[in-house]
Amino acid sequence: MEAFYLDWANLLLRWLHVITAMAWIGASFYFVFLDSSLEKPQEPNPDRLSGELWAIHGGGFYHARKFIAAPPRVGGVLHWFYIESYFTWISGFLLFSVSYLWSPSVYLIDPSVANLTSSQAIWAALGLLAGFLVVYELICRWAGAPGKGDTRVALFVAIAVVLAAWLATEIFSGRAAFLIVGAMMATVMSANVLLWIIPGQRKMVASLQAGQTVDPTPGLIGKQRSVHNTYFTLPVLLAMLSNHYAFLTGSDQRLFFLLALMLAGALIRYYFVRMHGYKLGRHGHPWPLGVAGLVILVALIGYSAAGEVRKQQSQAQSPSATLLASGAPITVEQIRPVIATHCLQCHGEQVQMKNIRLDSPQAIEAHALGIYQQVVKLKAMPLNNVTQMTEAERSVIAKWFETRQ
Repeated sequence: MEAFYLDWANLLLRWLHVITAMAWIGASFYFVFLDSSLEKPQEPNPDRLSGELWAIHGGGFYHARKFIAAPPRVGGVLHWFYIESYFTWISGFLLFSVSYLWSPSVYLIDPSVANLTSSQAIWAALGLLAGFLVVYELICRWAGAPGKGDTRVALFVAIAVVLAAWLATEIFSGRAAFLIVGAMMATVMSANVLLWIIPGQRKMVASLQAGQTVDPTPGLIGKQRSVHNTYFTLPVLLAMLSNHYAFLTGSDQRLFFLLALMLAGALIRYYFVRMHGYKLGRHGHPWPLGVAGLVILVALIGYSAAGEVRKQQSQAQSPSATLLASGAPITVEQIRPVIATHCLQCHGEQVQMKNIRLDSPQAIEAHALGIYQQVVKLKAMPLNNVTQMTEAERSVIAKWFETRQ
C-alpha cells in the first residue's frame, strides 16, 4: 500500500505546486509589467507619484499608481503578495521529498555518474539546495550594493549557477540533476521573498504608520532580488519540465543542454521585460535579445539532431536494427529480450514498481499501452535510462505495439 499512498501524495502535491506556482509567477510577471510600464504622471503631482498606468480588463478600467517613497496615506486594505511564494516552495519540497528523497536509489542515484549510497545522495541533494542559497547570499551582500553593482552581482550569480549545474550533473542522475538545479534556483527565489522583499516592505509600512521618513534601502534590496527572481523564472520552469524529456536528461551532453536552455529562457524573459519600456519609447527595440534566445534554441535542435543521426548509424548493426530491417511483424516473444534487459530489474518477479510485473508474455500484453507510452512516446523508461536502451530497441517495441493484433 505504500506505493498507492505515495502516488496520491505525489498527485495532490504536484497539483498544489502547479496551482501556487501559477499564482506566484502570475503576480510576479504582472508587477514586472507594472513597474516597466508606468508613465510619468501629468502635472501637477501633489502626491509625489513616480508613475501611473491605465489599463482595461474584464469590462472595466483600472488606474494603478506608484509613489516615489511613501503615499500620503494608505486607505483600505493593503494587499501583500507572499503566500503564493511560500506554498510554492513548501509544496515543491514536499513533492521532491516523497519522490526523490523517499526513493534515492531510484531517482537520485546513477552508478555510472557517481556510486553513492542512499544517505549520501540525500545529504548531497539537501546540501546543494542550502549551499547554493548561502553562496547566492554572499554574492548579493558583498559583490555590490543594490542599484550600483547590479551587473557585477548578476555576473557572479550566473557563474554560481553554472558551477552548481556542473556539480549536480557530476553527482546525480540526469533527471535528478536537472530538477535539483531548478530547485536550487527556486529556493533562492522563495528565500528572496521571505528574507528580503517582505521584511523590507514591512519596515517601509512600519515607518509610514509611525510618521517617519521611509528608508529607501529595503526597497532597493527588494527590487534587486525581485529582478533576480524574474530572470530565474523561465530557467526554473525549464528545469522542472525537463523530467518529461529523457533525450535531455539522458544525454551525455546534458550539462550543455541545461545551461544553454536556461540561458535562452533568461534572454527571452529579458526581451519581454524590455518590451514594456520600448512601448513607452524609453529605449530601442530589444529584438536582439529575443533573436539570441531563439538562435540558441534552433542551434540546440540542430546539434542534438546531428548527434541522433550519429547514434542511429552506430546502432545500425544491432540485433534490434536487424529485426526492424526484416520488415516482418514483431511478436511479443521477440521483444521479451528487450524487456528482460531493460525492465525486469524494476518490474520482475522480485520487484514490482507501481505494482507492474512484465516477466511473462501475458503481462507484457496486458500492459502494452503503458509500455508503449512510457518507453516509446515519453521515453521516461527505463528511469534515467540507466540500462542505456537504444533507439533501435525503442523502435522494436513501437513496431510490436503498432502492428500487434
